[in-house]
Amino acid sequence: MPTVTNQGLEVLYSRQQIAERVAEMGAQITRDLNGERLVMIGVLKGAAPFLADLARAIHADATFDFVAVSSYGSGQRSSGAVKLIKDLDQPIEGKNVLVVEDILDTGLTLAYLRKLFLQQHPKTLRIAALLDKPSRRIENINADYVGFSIPNLFVIGYGMDYAERYRNLPDICLMPSAPGE
Repeated sequence: MPTVTNQGLEVLYSRQQIAERVAEMGAQITRDLNGERLVMIGVLKGAAPFLADLARAIHADATFDFVAVSSYGSGQRSSGAVKLIKDLDQPIEGKNVLVVEDILDTGLTLAYLRKLFLQQHPKTLRIAALLDKPSRRIENINADYVGFSIPNLFVIGYGMDYAERYRNLPDICLMPSAPGE
């Protein structure tokens, strides 16, 4: 029987399931770093909770930076065009970089960011995505670290939103259909 939040939303992944998986991902990233320093780049706004939890699970000398991009309007569909809204504050040349994203969907955003960051010549460039939705992939891109692979569902919570709402939910929930859809 599916779990339901106090707002009547169906829970896809509970806060406990998320915490366990993020801890596993952090341990793998720590092993892969082999004692080297890391720059974690969070993709705003959705990845902020994931980045915070993942950073605490990685046992390495790590710093944060953030980028903001837009490929969605206020709805559930990508516009297809990626626009950089906020660039990095510090150079990443010669550094181990981990791009932290809430969801790898069409791949348009991460393909754009990968191309942008590779032009800056990092030592390594890896991607961590909490959710992977491979059925919607347009660009040929995969994450190095994936929390959960999901079917083509619209999800909210744990940083992910619908028209800026629901980001603060501690669980990942299914977005109910809006009236008329």
